[in-house]
Amino acid sequence: MPRAAITGTGFWVPEQVVTNRDLEGMMDTSDAWIVERSGIRERRWLRLDPDGYTEITGAEMGARAARMAIEDAGIEPGDIDLVIYATVNPDCFFPGNGVFMEDLLGLDTTGALDIRNQCTGFVYGLAAADGFIQAGTARTVLLVCGEVQSTGLDRSTAGRDLAVLFGDGAGAVVIGEGQGDRGVLASVLHSQGRFARELWAEIPVGNLKGRWTDAMLEEGRQYPRMNGQMVFKHATRRFCEAVTEVLAKGGATVDDVALVIPHQANQRITDAVGQRLGLGPERVFSNIAKYGNTTAASIPIALAEAVREGRLQRGDLLVTVAFGSGFTWGANLVRW
Repeated sequence: MPRAAITGTGFWVPEQVVTNRDLEGMMDTSDAWIVERSGIRERRWLRLDPDGYTEITGAEMGARAARMAIEDAGIEPGDIDLVIYATVNPDCFFPGNGVFMEDLLGLDTTGALDIRNQCTGFVYGLAAADGFIQAGTARTVLLVCGEVQSTGLDRSTAGRDLAVLFGDGAGAVVIGEGQGDRGVLASVLHSQGRFARELWAEIPVGNLKGRWTDAMLEEGRQYPRMNGQMVFKHATRRFCEAVTEVLAKGGATVDDVALVIPHQANQRITDAVGQRLGLGPERVFSNIAKYGNTTAASIPIALAEAVREGRLQRGDLLVTVAFGSGFTWGANLVRW
């Protein structure tokens, strides 16, 4: 039975850098306040045209990351058997971004699948790709994670707790049949829906005529809401549990791991997870300071940077782990 292996990585982020100092001009906040609570110093936001539209769409952003990953893998777009697109922010209510990605890459009738697992989109997507390859349904899968967060944030003081956290960006990986022991060794996936409303965006509402009301918009219910203390507590716990579980499932220990790439949610969470697992900072990758939280895109962006920085060598054990809205969480164990 073939094992799925990551054969190419890529990412793309907007040119516009939005620093904490820039946010001070939009809301009552400060660089010190943001850094202390999140570790974020800047993020990337897409530029807006005079009508308020972003310079490119989320799918177009994902396509740029995908082309880098395809080139890195040494394949042609036509070699892709399946496109998986993970995002919390599709370009429209339906269809999902996967079909737009298929078209942008010049594919003809390649299958396209969308995953709506927010911050855990990459972890779920990699597990899904592994399943498709093991089943023989596909030989080469393109997994793209892209987020346009900036257009959905309340940039006033009322929304600062979340507005300072999020950035735009896209990451992609090409997944093919691994050689030898290279590839995905194990994945674990979990959810706990009773906490769904602790981190969510309420509208548009699928079971409401018109999808929303004027009163809902006036109340700001289209903006994401988060119970910060609860999310922090659960995330720190679940990150550690998922890493321990996937290592046990894959027959490895923490000492065997060369690098952990966590979802870039908050530097305090990343530090706490590293400390609880006994991992030094050189073994836990972090780039949240310059990109903020790009939800589903954060792991593949970090992975692409880690590869280009020489942080992963052939044969290394890699763990990717995430926690997010849903609540959902999970991890993958990969032999690089």
